[in-house]
Amino acid sequence: MNTPAPACACGIVLVLLSLLTGPQTTTAQKNDIDIYSLIVDSKVSSRFAHTVITSRVVNRADTMQEATFQMELPKKAFITNFSMIIDGVTYPGNIKEKAAAQQQYSEAVARGESAGLVKATGRKMEQFQVSVSVAPAAKVTFELVYEELLKRHLGLYELLLKVRPQQLVKHLQMDIHIFEPQGISFLETESTFLTNELADALTVSQNKTKAHIRFKPTLSQQQKSPEQQDTVVDGNFIIRYDVNRTLSGGSIQIENGYFVHYFAPEGLPTIPKNVIFVIDKSGSMQGKKIQQTREALIKILDDLSPKDQFNLVSFSGEATQWMPSLMPASAENVEKARSYASGIWAQGGTNINGAMLMAVQLLDKANQEELLPFGSVSLIILLTDGDPTVGETNPKNIQKNVQDAIDGQYSLFCLGFGFDVSYAFLEKLALDNGGLARRIYEDSDSALQLQDFYQEVANPLLTAVAFEYPSNTVEEVTQDNFQLLFKGSEMVVAGKLRDQGPDVLTAKVNGHLLMQNITFQTEAKVAEQEKEFQSPKYIFHNFMERLWAYLTIQQLLEKIVSASDAEKQALETRALGLSLNYSFVTPLTSMVITKPEGQEESQVAEKPVENENRHRDIPSGSGSADSWLANRGGFGRQAGAPGKIPSLSRYKSPGPVHYRHLPSHPVYDMSPVLMGADFGPSLESAPAGPDGVFYDMDLRITEITMTAPPPGTSPAVPAPIQAPSVILPLPGQSVDQLCVDIKHSQGPMNLLSDPDQGVEVTGQYEMEKAQFSWIEVTFKNLQLQVRASPEHVVVTRNRRNSVYKWKETLFSVMPGLKMTMDEAGLLLLSSPDRVTIGLLFWDGPGQGLRLLLRDTDRFSSHVSGTLGQFYQDLLWEPPAADDDSKRTLSVQGHDHSATRELKLDYQEKAPGTEISCWSVEL
Repeated sequence: MNTPAPACACGIVLVLLSLLTGPQTTTAQKNDIDIYSLIVDSKVSSRFAHTVITSRVVNRADTMQEATFQMELPKKAFITNFSMIIDGVTYPGNIKEKAAAQQQYSEAVARGESAGLVKATGRKMEQFQVSVSVAPAAKVTFELVYEELLKRHLGLYELLLKVRPQQLVKHLQMDIHIFEPQGISFLETESTFLTNELADALTVSQNKTKAHIRFKPTLSQQQKSPEQQDTVVDGNFIIRYDVNRTLSGGSIQIENGYFVHYFAPEGLPTIPKNVIFVIDKSGSMQGKKIQQTREALIKILDDLSPKDQFNLVSFSGEATQWMPSLMPASAENVEKARSYASGIWAQGGTNINGAMLMAVQLLDKANQEELLPFGSVSLIILLTDGDPTVGETNPKNIQKNVQDAIDGQYSLFCLGFGFDVSYAFLEKLALDNGGLARRIYEDSDSALQLQDFYQEVANPLLTAVAFEYPSNTVEEVTQDNFQLLFKGSEMVVAGKLRDQGPDVLTAKVNGHLLMQNITFQTEAKVAEQEKEFQSPKYIFHNFMERLWAYLTIQQLLEKIVSASDAEKQALETRALGLSLNYSFVTPLTSMVITKPEGQEESQVAEKPVENENRHRDIPSGSGSADSWLANRGGFGRQAGAPGKIPSLSRYKSPGPVHYRHLPSHPVYDMSPVLMGADFGPSLESAPAGPDGVFYDMDLRITEITMTAPPPGTSPAVPAPIQAPSVILPLPGQSVDQLCVDIKHSQGPMNLLSDPDQGVEVTGQYEMEKAQFSWIEVTFKNLQLQVRASPEHVVVTRNRRNSVYKWKETLFSVMPGLKMTMDEAGLLLLSSPDRVTIGLLFWDGPGQGLRLLLRDTDRFSSHVSGTLGQFYQDLLWEPPAADDDSKRTLSVQGHDHSATRELKLDYQEKAPGTEISCWSVEL
């Protein structure tokens, strides 16, 4: 693979369950299998993470019980060991060649047992599970070990630990030791279960090169409340960090005869790029997928540099180019492209071959006409959600056609949207052409996933990067030639020092930067490097040899994807040999887990592969959802133009009929007579799906007839008291808080800005819905933005997005900022010397996004903005003589009429508390 791989998280999840017999499980029975100790120990030595999970349980029942050890680990991690100790006897897991374990695997399947102990779960994780029967009063110790090289993603390394004991644990402890000889430049912790009350159980210590994070809660700290025995420890624990980079030639580190060379130079200019976006607009992209694609594409276009060139190719049954040639990314051209992108609608089949050849031809034409700037980088980014159905549909032929057309000149990146696309097809297509593949998961943050991927490749720094070491000093070096280096990533080369090598290991890194060749040089003194890794207790010794083996195996597995049949055998043989020699569970090996005599036969753990598709709810015999829809009369990929339907009675449904409305339109409870309804594809040509659902019909209500209540019935109930748009606390004023209702708004608003605090709050207020569509908080000194919408919260730092859903608890501490969210969905952004800013999706009366402010006495005299103005000099006039519920508020020479009204305080949990508040309209 020619490009640095994207960063992946390193993580675990632990669940120890007692599976009991009988129809019910009582409270007392739940703890028959008692976890009395759970220890997670993770040592990160120079990016290489070695994690050991040890869980000790006892059966407190007077009958035999089953204990299930279940946890999650990263997809890129390799399990290296698993064992059970039962009554002092160790039952190990033995790693074998997959073929040798196949017979045991097949026998387990034949017995009806779930033989596959490892399966993919979620975006980044795999689940490992094993069960064992435990005699009364007997104790069992489970121990699992896995390893992974943390990869730099948009400027950070991430270690993810998921902890779910599902009961109170007497001895619960997590220790994470990080040692980075280059020095730790940034460190933050984040958790989905920590609260301010539980924060005392977390300690973080750090010096120049070392960090130790410990989480050790007491039993009482783990309890949700004194009355409840349930645990609050349930979710993610994340450590993110980066290192210092003072040497432009990178950092060479040496331990026990092996070396690793990390290369991520700082301060290089970005190389201009020529990028073609190839967008699938076939029928299966209808609805939310095409909406999110448009949203992401528009944002990506905004991020293009003026030095870049670009074009768009959209395709269904046929491919269409936006412009006949590459266009400079000027403000005018980007705006035209945004308009084009916003008009992309989904219908028709999937002609991947035609679209890809069109994209290559656009770059070839520009190259022939000498319109590609010398030294620039050319990229093709393909997004598709389905297999090819039109034109050339044979995947191998498409792969060959594209590879022949690109001919090594350009890099291809493939994004597979959802699970109805063959990931194996896209992965080979990308790896054959110097790129990589990525799955985009269907979720509320799909647009952000697309944007994040683009950010990974948006800033190329070097091309044709080659590492050189004296041939008489090193051997068995991993991949040392790379096509592209992107900002925020890192290149890693490892190898073995030859016997009697030199005292100093030198290295050169050559590459192309714009129109010139550039060479970086560095060196490392072997004895000094060896000594640095020898003494510390927190180092996993001999880690560098295992790092070398891990990296070699991963690169061999990638080469196998794009290798010819003749080459595959040699690559598989070498990868298998290393996997067995270093006890790694890889796609070529399996772990056979032995159990005590008398229990079920041995179980087999195998490494899942990303290529397997999931969630394909397609009738048997149809190659894809597209072909099923095509066979049903053309709705979906072959959908027609919107039409007008006078009534619903002409359509005869084969069963119950339901409607899935587009999210951009309101959904109404329709009466039997529907007047003036505009539909997309007509019902007469629109068959229901297999579940009786009409997918993504564009239904717009154009006329609704309102009728008065029948005689004798009660009149309409008065509108309930609503929460105001914003409540502003006014410390030191005669009026301690002010309710603000926004009645006039056009476009984004500058809500408040304080240059002394380095904070700015903006927002967009929708008058029709009487709520904010988004609120964004920018901390300029931290280069961090927090953007809240009704769907979720997005935190962006250094082009990296993190997405959090409302009411999912969060506790994050980083230099200069603490970020917390409670179960009510209140997100607080605080630091010792700043105003505390809160964001909330209020679901009480007058629901919507709300802004909260605390510690407002910390605002400087330079605060401004629509809301910030109220923290300048205020002057309250006395109440009117004839009406003491009205008075005038003067702010910076402008008068505002204030009225005493009943409002709901959204700062309290829904449904809120009624307050009497002076209210102004803006």
